Amino acid sequence: MRGDDPKPEALWSYRTPEERVPADHPLRPVRRMTDRALAELDPLFRRLYAKSGRPSVPPEQLLRALLLQLLYSVRSERLLMERLDYDLLFRWFVGLSADDPVWDVTVFTKNRERLLRGEVAAAFFAAVLGQARERNLLSNEHFSVDGTLVEAWAGQKSFRPKDGRPPRGGAPVEGAFRGKPRRNDTHQSTTDPEARLYRKGDGQEAKLCYLGHVLMENRSGLALAGTLTLATGFAEREAALALLAETRGLRHERSTLGADRAYDTADFVQAVRAEGLTPHVAQNTTNRRSAIDGRTTRHPGYLQSGFARRRIERIFGWTKTIGLLRKTRHRGRARVGWMFTLGLAAHNLVRMRTLITAT
Repeated sequence: MRGDDPKPEALWSYRTPEERVPADHPLRPVRRMTDRALAELDPLFRRLYAKSGRPSVPPEQLLRALLLQLLYSVRSERLLMERLDYDLLFRWFVGLSADDPVWDVTVFTKNRERLLRGEVAAAFFAAVLGQARERNLLSNEHFSVDGTLVEAWAGQKSFRPKDGRPPRGGAPVEGAFRGKPRRNDTHQSTTDPEARLYRKGDGQEAKLCYLGHVLMENRSGLALAGTLTLATGFAEREAALALLAETRGLRHERSTLGADRAYDTADFVQAVRAEGLTPHVAQNTTNRRSAIDGRTTRHPGYLQSGFARRRIERIFGWTKTIGLLRKTRHRGRARVGWMFTLGLAAHNLVRMRTLITAT
């Protein structure tokens, strides 16, 4: 017999969101690690907020909501608030009850700016990394470094002359720019002035973008450090040395550093050796002489570092396909860098969940 299709006008439920989320749900270990990291950030939150006045959005709930946006690829804050309104799983993760009102979108974004000023993303990333160190998931011997393009939230037509005059040839400012000379020293984006026109390889399209850099430990594939810089030809090597200096106390005295051919320069190899690391850099012998000779390539560890180095592409792939960083939705190096760091923290949480379950 065919069942009826009732349309109840009211529904009463006495089960909390905590009871509705399955015990083996993948978000549960991520929530536990997130809560522990947020507990360490409590002194930082106290310094950011005044002791009196009207209560704002709790920073813990705000940061959990931003993590959900990355984990589930919610492309806008408006859609995130809509999802929070009807999804009990989202409400449970953020810390809202079934009847709590959802924040207005403008209130949510304004409170996010306060976290941006407080460098909360870097502190949260460090707290998550501390948990990985406690569980012995980090290696202190073998590392890899690489950079990737983060496309800016700016179109090609916004890249106009800094002096406001049309380019040579009479093309209008808003019109065609094909065949017209455009350089970063003479042109600037009106949408995101800090974005730079850059391409990472020959035959590729030049885009307005930033450069994201990651230092990875090779054993577990976790991001050990990361930063975002302007897109320049020297940014990858300069950022790599800065990340090495930042993590100087986390390395063994006989560590190795893997990198691709873009890092094969005499200055970079010499600087890496000065840091006490063995540079396992891929040789670039195209119309030039490589800075890596047989003293390094003869060891079997050199080939192993080359294979392990490719795992850093998994970090970039996750942050771009899942973490919404293929094309950023923010403007300015500060905001984009904040979201890049938070994306690395979210990747580490997902990766740590897998490693802890496996062990």
